[in-house]
Amino acid sequence: MSSIPFRFDQVGSLLRPERLKAAREAFKQGTITREALTQVEDEEIIKVIQKQKEIGLQAVTDGEFRRRWWHLDFIAGLKGITVYDFETTAFGLTTEAQGTFVSGPLSFDPAHPFLDHFKFTKKHAGETLAKQTIPGPNMIYLDSFILSKQYHENPVYPDKKDFIQDLITTYQAAIQAFYDAGCRYLQLDDTSWGGLFDERFRGMIAKNGYDPDELIQEFGDITEAVLADKPADLSITFHFCKGNFQSHWLYNGSYDKIAERLLSITQFNGFFLEFDDERSGSFEPLKNIIDQRIVLGLITTKTPELEDKESIKARIKEATQYVPLEQLCLSPQCGFSSTHEGNKVTEEDQWAKLSLVFETAQEVWED
Repeated sequence: MSSIPFRFDQVGSLLRPERLKAAREAFKQGTITREALTQVEDEEIIKVIQKQKEIGLQAVTDGEFRRRWWHLDFIAGLKGITVYDFETTAFGLTTEAQGTFVSGPLSFDPAHPFLDHFKFTKKHAGETLAKQTIPGPNMIYLDSFILSKQYHENPVYPDKKDFIQDLITTYQAAIQAFYDAGCRYLQLDDTSWGGLFDERFRGMIAKNGYDPDELIQEFGDITEAVLADKPADLSITFHFCKGNFQSHWLYNGSYDKIAERLLSITQFNGFFLEFDDERSGSFEPLKNIIDQRIVLGLITTKTPELEDKESIKARIKEATQYVPLEQLCLSPQCGFSSTHEGNKVTEEDQWAKLSLVFETAQEVWED
């Protein structure tokens, strides 16, 4: 079994430093150039990579410091996608947001900016493994196709099968491009599966003419096809949480509906799953795992209080009723800054929580 995901790991996004936020705002206002913003991003990413190394992480990210959103910046860089602005109340607060829809034939752009972003991270990670995160394919299928009003007003694919094939090909090309850029640890972040068990979203999906239960199978089939030809020495993990926007969540419900199909995807080396509160449900759905690792997201990124180490150990022990200890790992349940605004925690809270993951894992696992 691959050692990825690691016994102590992280999802990927980190709180944006104030200097970076100020630079981003100045660029938005037109008072600094794109080059000046990039310079600040570069400097802050170098610093945050060093900080991750210092607290013991075996895989480092760029903190997603160049992104506004955890998912849209990647999706916007694909061919055949249009981005638009709107206002949302989906997370329980009114805020400006962006959406995407499929507006032309979908394909991967070989000049996608994330490739150069990854090369920068890898260079400054040095001997440490650089981890790349991108949204999973079903984010596009659900948000930019199935639930998209704009797409349904102007469908560019008369046959859904053609869209699905292009989606698979796009992601296969993306995976190969990151591999060619030197990536050996890739993570697909895919919250769209939450729409398949949340009653409100299931209703919206059905209203648009799709069967959410059939989509569970289809989401799995698409994901397996995307991973079918992945290079043998590329580790790919899956991360799922129920939404995380400025400490607010989006989906309700348990993993029961999706666990059997999702956890049967053996091309994944492991699954990062959220278990930080009672909304996560029990560990029972984990009994569907085959031989992949499960990364228990027991440390929350939504609130600043530092978890009790002994309580975390007790929860890990509880999970061993369904999954052997050697298949388990530990991480926060999500990133700390899925969007550039960040969660309602401080950088001090963030590093304390990541240090807790490291310390706890060292005491629980021998390797």
